[in-house]
Amino acid sequence: MPTIPFIPENAPFNPQQRLWLNGYMAGFLASKGYVHTSEIRGGETPAATVPVVILFGSQTGTAEKLAKQIAKQSKTQGCNARVLDAAEHAKVDWSKETNLLVVTSTYGDGDMPDNAQAFWDWLQTDAAAAMAHLHFSVLALGDTNYEQFCAAGKKMDARLEKLGAKRIHPLADCDLDYEAKAKAWQEGVLRALAPTTNAPAESPAIQISEAAPEKVFSKTNPFAARLLTNRKLNAEGSEKETRHFEISLAGSDLNYESGDALGIYPVNCSELVSDVLRALGCDGEEAVSLSSGEVPLRKALSETFDITKPSPELLQYVAVHNSDLRALLEPDRKEDLRKWLWGREVIDLLMRTPAAKFSPAEFIGQLKKMAPRLYSIASSPKAHAGQVHLTINVVRHQSHGRARKGVASTFLADRVGTETSVPVFIQTSHGFRLPADAATSVIMIGPGTGVAPFRGFLHERRAAAAKGRNWLFFGEQRAASDFYYRDELEQMQADGSLAKLSTAFSRDQAQKIYVQDRMLEHGTEFWSWLQDGAHVYVCGDASRMAKDVDAALHKIIETVGGKSADDAKAYVAKLKTDKRYQRDVY
Repeated sequence: MPTIPFIPENAPFNPQQRLWLNGYMAGFLASKGYVHTSEIRGGETPAATVPVVILFGSQTGTAEKLAKQIAKQSKTQGCNARVLDAAEHAKVDWSKETNLLVVTSTYGDGDMPDNAQAFWDWLQTDAAAAMAHLHFSVLALGDTNYEQFCAAGKKMDARLEKLGAKRIHPLADCDLDYEAKAKAWQEGVLRALAPTTNAPAESPAIQISEAAPEKVFSKTNPFAARLLTNRKLNAEGSEKETRHFEISLAGSDLNYESGDALGIYPVNCSELVSDVLRALGCDGEEAVSLSSGEVPLRKALSETFDITKPSPELLQYVAVHNSDLRALLEPDRKEDLRKWLWGREVIDLLMRTPAAKFSPAEFIGQLKKMAPRLYSIASSPKAHAGQVHLTINVVRHQSHGRARKGVASTFLADRVGTETSVPVFIQTSHGFRLPADAATSVIMIGPGTGVAPFRGFLHERRAAAAKGRNWLFFGEQRAASDFYYRDELEQMQADGSLAKLSTAFSRDQAQKIYVQDRMLEHGTEFWSWLQDGAHVYVCGDASRMAKDVDAALHKIIETVGGKSADDAKAYVAKLKTDKRYQRDVY
């Protein structure tokens, strides 16, 4: 029997290089007829089996989905990949791993996703020295609307490098339209990890999103849904415009669970599109090339591009003709630029700098693609079959002498009628789920539109006749005008499906009261529910409310639970690891 040569373990190669070279020699000999493939791995074509851990930090499920897709693709490229929730990092013997890929989002303004916080804390300890020998790369997901863009991924990348780990591919920081950049990162990483010999000369295109048959609706193939209900929730005297929307999913085969989000692709305001065209000196009929083919400029600006927030590329382009803006773009003027941009849109740049001239193609080349908006679903499929409900604040305000409109909120409120469809898809939120045991109690904290998923939770639990108790904290400005879903909630109290309702209306008394204040007022009972195994859910603003609620939770654990600050921190960390403290924050 022929002997197949191999690279010895003491050769000057790392494990993945040795595996690849062994596979190469075996494959080469088989192709020349020196050995038969039956003599290699039972007749299978030789392939490298490079071990890889793909760790994800995910708040809404996007990073988790990407991690699983990357793992699936990597196996066809010679990697033996396994996907790991960052919350499970302590179960891994890192001294025995060789390759680590991190896929993480950033939530709020620069924070770690909830499931990745404990991993990040651990990375700061001496025990993290076990990572020093690893080869790694980071895929960071973020949103350039936030100042701390992709901060979580950037922090992890820098920390792994500081620990001594070797970067095999540069970090990729992806905006909301992450697909192309994530694909390029994935291809580069897999080339670095496992340049397999049995792959075709030109590897097939890596699919970040699963290829879908024509009738399968997804983010890349949204369903044209019909709006059924558009109802204002505020009463007379409110300072807000909050609306309840009901959308039909009939004919889509789209399914969701309570806790998921609905993605919507909006259409820009036609008046704003016309103003932009006038500033450009265009009539809108000019043809521009998109990936789908040529379309009129007006249609492209209406449906494909973001014409509200200026992109960095547009700012640089305009700054050539605007010395004030050029000065603001200096690296040490970031805060000044942020303040200057507040309330300004693309139209303001065009009108302020008429010397900046564009051809239609040049202009759209400076714009970001229209990103879908994600809204927490406010319904239960058990109680609202074939429908999805949303609770949305409609954004309207004045700034710099112009009326401003939220793109998606006013699209639904003003521009969708009986003849206009709403392009939608379901965004699964694996990290925001009701307890599997229906006998488990839940505490829900959702001021303002943060009540949305909890309306869905309550309808779900009532339809399923769940035995667990439900406690809702809700807050807004005024009880008389801003008590969303009051009739429903009071009916649920009456029939016992809502055991406790704690409200905080900030403007109904001289001293403002918020949901975190109500938590502290009911601290003893809150702690009792926790000790009985209750799950805690928070939905709403990440930058202020969620942080204040988190601080209140820690304080209750310290003061009522009698724990030190460090023990309270550990208690909360365990709640997160056990999926008993989940947040849908933005």
